[in-house]
Amino acid sequence: MTETSAALHVLVLAAGKGTRMKSSRPKVLHAIGGLPLISHVLRTAAALDPVSILVVVGHEAERVEAAVAGMPRVRCIRQEPQLGTGHAVLQSEPQLAGCPGTLLLLSGDVPLLRAETLQALARHHAARDAAATVLTTELGDPTGYGRIVREHGRMARIVEERDASPEERAIREVNTGVYAFDLAPLFGALRQIATGNSQGEYYLPDLVEIYRRRGAPVETLGVADPEEVRGVNTQAELAAMGTRIRAARVAALMASGVTVVDPVTTYVDVESEVGPDTVLQPNVYLEGRTRIGTGCEIHAGTRVVDSTVEDGAVLLNHCVVTQAHVGPGAIVGPFARLRPETVLGPAAHVGNFVELKKTTLGRGSKANHLTYLGDATIGEGVNIGAGTITCNYDGVLKHRTVIEDEAFIGSDSQLVAPVRIGRGAYVGAGSSITRDVPPDALAVARADQVIKEGWAARRRAERKK
Repeated sequence: MTETSAALHVLVLAAGKGTRMKSSRPKVLHAIGGLPLISHVLRTAAALDPVSILVVVGHEAERVEAAVAGMPRVRCIRQEPQLGTGHAVLQSEPQLAGCPGTLLLLSGDVPLLRAETLQALARHHAARDAAATVLTTELGDPTGYGRIVREHGRMARIVEERDASPEERAIREVNTGVYAFDLAPLFGALRQIATGNSQGEYYLPDLVEIYRRRGAPVETLGVADPEEVRGVNTQAELAAMGTRIRAARVAALMASGVTVVDPVTTYVDVESEVGPDTVLQPNVYLEGRTRIGTGCEIHAGTRVVDSTVEDGAVLLNHCVVTQAHVGPGAIVGPFARLRPETVLGPAAHVGNFVELKKTTLGRGSKANHLTYLGDATIGEGVNIGAGTITCNYDGVLKHRTVIEDEAFIGSDSQLVAPVRIGRGAYVGAGSSITRDVPPDALAVARADQVIKEGWAARRRAERKK
């Protein structure tokens, strides 16, 4: 554990519907940078190495629980019904009552919050021996946020905007919704929160006044950059936040030695990685857990999803690569599609309008034009002619095609699976192969050519009658 995590717990509020998003999807599941909002928050929480991470869910609870399932130390607790933020925190009592230390309270829709800021909050809270510490910031337009009301320089209370007077609404210092609480007095104090407000809810900020009446110290810590603690409430805010995250990710790549020709039109998800000396042309999309090696070229309009592209590979314009593996020095495209479970060996070539699915293309093999290769194992040094199709589906089941090393498949061939083409064998152009071809053999499977002299001239003459 880190020095701030010795007795640190994290609670993330994610029970709300997010009505201003105008969406059936829970707000915290809307994605930016390739991850749901709540995943950004939980990644930051995990960086603190806390004792536990709890997530309060409510609206569409099953969907949110599924989204965070499997994350280390994350447990979900349900708030039913949703009666405000104070009520939400109270739902964690069975898990946290009697635990020593500090609880950090976060919101599931604040994706830019940094671990360094939370560490500073925890240290400040501990150094002041506070019952509660509120993270605050100043906004030019504080609309929608609870205002920090001070008396003699000390925080006296937090007033929600809908309950604030005109004078209080003019205050620019706001509550970010991020807190540090001493766990010992927390749950007893939560039970003293009343519902005398416009929403009839249990407002967590009312704890400030409760603690002050008790004489318990309540502190604040300011954040210089208000963007770090800004929440997402609308689709427009989601898009703006996505732009910030994308710009930061691209800037980090350029700082590490990646050439990004047009940062504005380059989209790289937060879990995607790119090696130095790789060039990303405009309108490149690297999504999910994509890994791009060193010295690669990713050309304009190409989209790579959850795939690995090894050193020196080239993806030409407008390729789509999904859950595939591109070997070192391979060349793909333009206008090629690699579907899941496709593996290209070193120096393999896949050309324009070629599609591969569940196919291995060996070292130095080539399929350069207008070809579909599905459920196929293709060896090294194989040439696949234009228009070749592996007929892998019989209407019920999928079957594999095997093409051994150094075979040559002529243009416009159909390989009807299951079928094996032996090492060094040739398949003549225009063939429909339904049986295995032995090594070093020539297979030609097409009807004999028939020539009818004068047929075309007679046909034209008949049309003129």
